[in-house]
Amino acid sequence: MQVWSRKITMSRRIKRTTSPGDRAKGRDKGRDRDRVGDRGKDRGEDRGKSGSAQRGRKPDDRKLGERKSSERKSGERPFAHRAAGKPPRFAEPRRDRQERAEPVMSKTAAAEQPLPTKVQTVVVTADENGMRVDRFLEARFPGLSFSHIQRIVRKGELRVNGKRADSKDRLEEGQSVRIPPLRLDTPKTAGTLSEAEAKTLQALKDMTLYEDDDVLVLNKPAGLAVQGGSGMTRHVDQMLEVMRDAKGQKPRLVHRLDRETSGCLLVAKTRFAATHLTGAFRHRSARKIYWALVAGVPKPKQGRISTYLAKEESEEDSIMRIAEHGDEGASHAVTYYAVVETSATKLAWVSLKPVTGRTHQLRAHMAHIDHAIVGDPKYFNKENWQLPGGLQNRLHLLARRIVIPHPRGGVIDATAPLPPHMLQSWNLLGLEADRFDPIENAPEE
Repeated sequence: MQVWSRKITMSRRIKRTTSPGDRAKGRDKGRDRDRVGDRGKDRGEDRGKSGSAQRGRKPDDRKLGERKSSERKSGERPFAHRAAGKPPRFAEPRRDRQERAEPVMSKTAAAEQPLPTKVQTVVVTADENGMRVDRFLEARFPGLSFSHIQRIVRKGELRVNGKRADSKDRLEEGQSVRIPPLRLDTPKTAGTLSEAEAKTLQALKDMTLYEDDDVLVLNKPAGLAVQGGSGMTRHVDQMLEVMRDAKGQKPRLVHRLDRETSGCLLVAKTRFAATHLTGAFRHRSARKIYWALVAGVPKPKQGRISTYLAKEESEEDSIMRIAEHGDEGASHAVTYYAVVETSATKLAWVSLKPVTGRTHQLRAHMAHIDHAIVGDPKYFNKENWQLPGGLQNRLHLLARRIVIPHPRGGVIDATAPLPPHMLQSWNLLGLEADRFDPIENAPEE
């Protein structure tokens, strides 16, 4: 606001200040106006004389003048002679607008027709440059389900410049995309939801922490997956199907949380918002804060964890292991932590700020410093450690807060409450959830 007010003040000064040259020009303009006024007076006198002559003419002459005047008023150009029998220019009411509306209606009707079920090749436009493959398909073919997109990509039916592509690959302008026959779902509209879909929509509303035309922040409950997997029938991405708009566009996930992690989940409701929010994560403009209950009390009570993480696959599951720089698939991961409160020496409430966003980063990092998160089925590695009575053996990790620039200006700042099992633990241990969080002062890098 100060910048704007300063600009306004400067413009006013410029308006009031005039140079000697400008004043001279003003005097010249004044003389020109006087000359124009004199010429106007002369023309007025001439018109008065011609009016007197008009009044002095014969009745027949006056009638002839009236006829010419009425012809000019009716839309005929003066001095323009028309061919015999040619109708006046605006003899009938104009139909321009009605005729223009017809092709628009026909385009709309054509867009609603089902697409041909055959292989087609399309070219990536400048507007689509940098879009992910799955987002490209969603934008081109509203109503196409997420599962159908994943299936055609996984089977290699979709090709980019003749090669297989992954759904996360980004397209470039001018690339040719081979698209197989598609099965489009009918876009959901208000009033056509089934009873089950209406319940899903209500469940999303109950989870909502913040919402506007572009952004949605959900309080994801523990146990609900963000995206589908093998044998997964209910997840957030599938639930968002009920929020498709009239154009068939579905809200898009901007980031992910582990299935057992609860808390703030950011969703973009428009393609515009998705582009800006994913860019904010990519450029690390988003700030995320997590709360966790860990075994033991970390020393020092505030610190920075910096390691490399790599995925380790097994027949049953996959975990992130601590890796060395240069290892295959290894990515750098940085986390800041701060102890907020302790329960004797057995448990500690820790606040976490991830700088990077690697899979299972917080869980792997806390296990790495020998203070694994309570209830973690993958990374809890404390031998002969007994869970205190009354605490549930569930992952005690909450995506507490997210702060990120809004796509249209300003800041989104959403906070999630403790989930039921963590609130129970806080009450049993006498931890005060409204205590000051020291992670607020942690660096951003």
